Amino acid sequence: MKKVFVICFLLLFAFSCGSSKKVVTKKRTTKDRTVKVDRTPKVSPKEETPKTDEAPAHIPEVYANPTEEYIAIYSDIAKDEMRKYKIPASITIAQGILESGSGRGRLSVEANNHFGIKCHEWTGARIYHDDDALQECFRKYNNSKYSFRDHSLFLTERKRYSKLFELEQDDYKGWAKELRAAGYATDRKYPDKLISLIERYQLYKLDAEVLGKSLINNDKHTVAKGDTLYSISRKFNISVKDLQELNGLEGTDIHIGQVLFVKPMPKDY
Repeated sequence: MKKVFVICFLLLFAFSCGSSKKVVTKKRTTKDRTVKVDRTPKVSPKEETPKTDEAPAHIPEVYANPTEEYIAIYSDIAKDEMRKYKIPASITIAQGILESGSGRGRLSVEANNHFGIKCHEWTGARIYHDDDALQECFRKYNNSKYSFRDHSLFLTERKRYSKLFELEQDDYKGWAKELRAAGYATDRKYPDKLISLIERYQLYKLDAEVLGKSLINNDKHTVAKGDTLYSISRKFNISVKDLQELNGLEGTDIHIGQVLFVKPMPKDY
């Protein structure tokens, strides 16, 4: 009987030890898994430090008016055309502004036609638009740059414009007047409008850049003997009223040696 009791006790003891070992093994397994877990603290999106070496977002150019934007976009093309065809860039840009409404007119928007060139012998794409007559035919281009090139060819390949190329390339006043005389436009004020745009937006600087010439400061005028506000206004294509406003003048009295500003702030044409 004692032997049976001893055997039972030994069996019970062995069973208890085996159960303990299993529990310990389980705990060790759990501990090993815990060590493998990455407990590095995560930074929330709000707490992330921005990278200082990233390039700043592109800030679009802001222009005072559509005309200034037009000049910024197309002046390089006009200068390239001047280098190749000897047509003043100032004249090309001024004509583009006037004919296309600073790029906002229907012909420029829908046909990339910046100079109002009609079909004539044109065999390419075309658009119909009311001008001197109803539904006249105008040339249509795939890209604005082709309009500028066609403008250059239009002037250089027609004999009636040959006198233009006898003028100096920076004589924008002469070019404006000869364009009207050669029949480019029927508007009697066409030369004055071109000259006004060129001087208002200082487009003559484009010509000087291409020709490599330095410019005399045309923004001021020193009053000389015989000058009047009216004569100065005629010389610089500015109204007497604008001269008065620019220089803080209440009347028309000026004196020899007085320095006057003669360039108004650009306005949308």
